[in-house]
Amino acid sequence: MSQAKLLQWLEGEQECSAQWHSENGIAPHKKIQIADDTLTADIAYRLACEGTAMLYKGDFQNARQLLQALARRVDKPPKKSKRADRVEKDKIKSALDVFNLHRLSQSQRARILGMLLIQINPDHSIPLRRAPDVTQACLEAYGKQNESYVISLRELLGVISAHEWRKKGVQVLTRDDEEVRIHPHYGVFSPVRGEYIELVLKTPLPSAMKKESLAIDIGVGTGVLAVVLALRDIQKIIATDIDERAIVCAQDNIARLGLQSQIEIRKTHLFPPEKAALIVCNPPWLPARPSSSLEHAVYDPESQMLKGFLGNLKDHLLPNGEGWLILSDIAEHLGLRTREVLLDWIEQAGLTVLGRVDTKPTHHKVFDKTDALHAARSKEVTSLWRLGVK
Repeated sequence: MSQAKLLQWLEGEQECSAQWHSENGIAPHKKIQIADDTLTADIAYRLACEGTAMLYKGDFQNARQLLQALARRVDKPPKKSKRADRVEKDKIKSALDVFNLHRLSQSQRARILGMLLIQINPDHSIPLRRAPDVTQACLEAYGKQNESYVISLRELLGVISAHEWRKKGVQVLTRDDEEVRIHPHYGVFSPVRGEYIELVLKTPLPSAMKKESLAIDIGVGTGVLAVVLALRDIQKIIATDIDERAIVCAQDNIARLGLQSQIEIRKTHLFPPEKAALIVCNPPWLPARPSSSLEHAVYDPESQMLKGFLGNLKDHLLPNGEGWLILSDIAEHLGLRTREVLLDWIEQAGLTVLGRVDTKPTHHKVFDKTDALHAARSKEVTSLWRLGVK
């Protein structure tokens, strides 16, 4: 758990405190009201909108129902006149406007739903009626604790969900009629979008691999791409990351599959000192600022990782080696980056495009017309860019 911050509140006349933790980096709330099963959803919604957090002391299942009721109120479309609706539509003139409004809406939604708090004991048990056993889930997410701590109920439900994903894993491919599953840890992006995995699985390996069977995976995450490269019989893969959760997760998945002799994990920023026949990178696809540690796999502020990969790739490729950049064009459809800018970065880095393999994503949001970003998602293409040195 990150550096402890103190949350303080009153219960009757008694002053109380506990550690505060927020994956979104939210500061400890200043206004806190004790809540129980008598609190109505309408009052809870008003308190949350006013900036008052509610520390729940009643029945756990009632707390979950209250959170669901808050979500319904947040998601309910506001009543508007036809004239007001026309004025609002006139203001939205670009895909970028839509994206920014969507991000603002998601931020406001997270803030309101994050106002319902749960206190957890040092042993990760919950001192509420009908509370589930979350000991293992919280231990995986936060490690051992010596003191009681408080988190939002919404974050706790995310921890529980991540624990279930970690137990059952995500099927990524089949080998010898057996499923190969990746088990994502809390805080590490799950490889639920299989189209980019297929690209790495099927694109022909560079000719340089015949002389030295060495590949580098930049930003290992769960370890899924390093695993795919190992299953393609590459003898040695060096996989890098700077996030401790990602490193632990990748090591766990590699050990589960018995690939420790092929894959080496290193904690380093972008490139190791070695040169390789193949260097693979699947950077975050959207050049925007993440609002939590969990969003770093999706948002790359000012395209720092993308530009870092391109700018240093030339110095780490063996003769006739290739850099594989796995990138969606969703940022282009949202007005966050143009294709011309990407091609210019490739040119400035002394690289040339050897080829590109495209595929259309098939995740459910592509077909969800109620999604705020549907117009962009319906046009999205995921590509594997084969890059070489000029």
